Amino acid sequence: MSWEHIKGHDALIAGFRRVVQRRRLAHAYLFVGPEGVGKKLFAIELARALLCESPRDQCVACGECSSCALVDADTHPDLTIARRPEEKHEFPVELMRSLLLNLALKPARGKGRVVIVDGADDFNEESSNAFLKTLEEPPLGSLLILVGFSPERQLATIVSRCQVVRFGPLPDTMVRSILQTSEVEPPLIERLVRLAAGSPGRAMQWSDPSLWVFRANFLVGLLKKPTDLPELSKAWMGFVEEAGKESAPQRQRANAVLGLVIDVLADALRIGQGSHVRRTGPEDDATVEALANRFDGERLMGLIERAMEAEEQIERRAQLVLALEAFLDAAVQRMS
Repeated sequence: MSWEHIKGHDALIAGFRRVVQRRRLAHAYLFVGPEGVGKKLFAIELARALLCESPRDQCVACGECSSCALVDADTHPDLTIARRPEEKHEFPVELMRSLLLNLALKPARGKGRVVIVDGADDFNEESSNAFLKTLEEPPLGSLLILVGFSPERQLATIVSRCQVVRFGPLPDTMVRSILQTSEVEPPLIERLVRLAAGSPGRAMQWSDPSLWVFRANFLVGLLKKPTDLPELSKAWMGFVEEAGKESAPQRQRANAVLGLVIDVLADALRIGQGSHVRRTGPEDDATVEALANRFDGERLMGLIERAMEAEEQIERRAQLVLALEAFLDAAVQRMS
């Protein structure tokens, strides 16, 4: 398969192939860009190509050797992929030290060692400083790839020692093509393309039909006079808990609802300001119009800001029920 499954980043693929062929690969890269556009997939494929025992050329994995099989199975001894543990708010320095110690070991299969950190935005001061020491004197034959959203979320000293690679959103035509080859229900595809902003990963997070049913019911409940806050909170937590007992899928589902609600509120704000730009579709016209007619721009902006705060709190592992109730309470106050 090699690079064929990496969509929308042909120029970056060609650039890395030239760099590898010329033996000019840097020791550290910072991949930045929107969520869900393939940064981590790209990093893994690059590692797969570099560790391959029988590459087609110097940056295209054969897909058939034992090394490729180990990468595909996530068991290659010279490839480490790490992210912040689910129960932690930040990337712990203990985990960083363990990663860097592993990176310093002699390669088990002789080609070199690769460490990919998915979610480098979660570094705290301690983990950043520990990582910086290795950046200053990287082990011979090692490759470090940080994956995040923006260079601004990293220490300037880390950014200066990494080559920053920027990933952009994918064209709508490509997002649509990816969705059409997946198990997404056809009636949802155009909605998802409009809302995904070039991110197939985000579109897939929103592809569950039950999410859209809940979102519609939630907005109806939010617009009621008076809003039944306890009932709305209970319904939201019930929907979130249907994702399973683990915290990660619950948080993902809660933030999916918030993301879809933010899009509706943002369109209502645009209408109030006289703009015709819309991300939601005709199926949401009645709800968007109701919100625009009921609330002025200041209140809508306040709701959007509060929803974004709740998203960040959930990402930072605040207690889920408290984050949701705080948003609902603030929403009801602004709507009264």
